[in-house]
Amino acid sequence: MTAAGRPQREGLSIGAVLAQLRPDFPDVTISKLRFLESEGLVRPARTPSGYRQFGPADVERLRYILAAQRDHYLPLKVIKEQLDAADRGESAAPGVPRLPRKLVAISASDGADRVPGAPGPDEFASDPDADARLTGDDLLDHAGIDGLMLDELRQYGLVKPSAAGFYDTDAVRIARTVKAMSDYGIEPRHLRAFRASADREVGLVEQIVAPVYRQRDADAKARADELVKELAALSVTLHTLLVKTGIRGVTGG
Repeated sequence: MTAAGRPQREGLSIGAVLAQLRPDFPDVTISKLRFLESEGLVRPARTPSGYRQFGPADVERLRYILAAQRDHYLPLKVIKEQLDAADRGESAAPGVPRLPRKLVAISASDGADRVPGAPGPDEFASDPDADARLTGDDLLDHAGIDGLMLDELRQYGLVKPSAAGFYDTDAVRIARTVKAMSDYGIEPRHLRAFRASADREVGLVEQIVAPVYRQRDADAKARADELVKELAALSVTLHTLLVKTGIRGVTGG
């Protein structure tokens, strides 16, 4: 019993869950957690008075969702299908399993095939933390490139330091991918079209999402953030399929 004579609630409150997730996912908010619940991706128990009670499986489920979005740009629809399949026992672990933090590349039916020679998830195991601030030397170290390639990456807009002069882990991944492509004779200057295409896609997403961000209700930012992630995932899928279709035409496959 509590000091006020009320029964002590079991499980974690939404605030306690937020505190557990924040070290790994600094951008997560209570609005985001409520949004994921409203979409049916997590289903915490409720007390008779309506308080949420998150168990360990709920917290692990949230970790999986957030990592799948952040690290693999998976749409919520795909994530929910995987979680539902696990709930039906269609995975190695019983019940609500401890799902893998890293996912394999999306299959052709879901969007993206692993490109031979490109860095895979295991090759990023030693990446710095997602919110790390990396110097130019750090970037050279983690990406395995030299200063000349970094100069070219910057010259053609493929990586950009922050206003304070730091890079993030996405810059590491971009640099590693460009390095892998250079093994086939593709240089940073050949990739300016990728930068221009990405900028156009960002502009389109911004047009769609900006009105949602301007809404005044409490959950507007969470809805807009989810919309950005969904559109980014769909954009990656479409781009991959268009390239794949075009290459099939070149190879006659």
